[in-house]
Amino acid sequence: MQLIYYPKCSTCQKAIKHLKNKGKNVELRNIVEQTPTQKEMLTFIQTYNKGIKPFFNTSGKMYRELSLKDKVSAMSEEEAALLLSQNGMLIKRPILLIEDQIIIGYNKEVYENL
Repeated sequence: MQLIYYPKCSTCQKAIKHLKNKGKNVELRNIVEQTPTQKEMLTFIQTYNKGIKPFFNTSGKMYRELSLKDKVSAMSEEEAALLLSQNGMLIKRPILLIEDQIIIGYNKEVYENL
């Protein structure tokens, strides 16, 4: 189990606390220091199989600065994976990787059922 997170993100901290309280052994990966590669992001997108939009941090400053709101829908998976791999702050977080399952964001009920 691996959690890709941003240390200063309060939602990420809730996810970590929840996993630790449940006694889960989780490998932590800082999204800025170890940003997923384009190949990893492409694998995440294809495994998740619900499009590219869920992977974008739409409330983030970088998303707004790059005016991505209107651009994301026209991007290919490869283009999105490249853009996301170039800046970890564009990626919605946390991302929890469990074998062949990907959970984007923190939802208490989803984490409770792990």
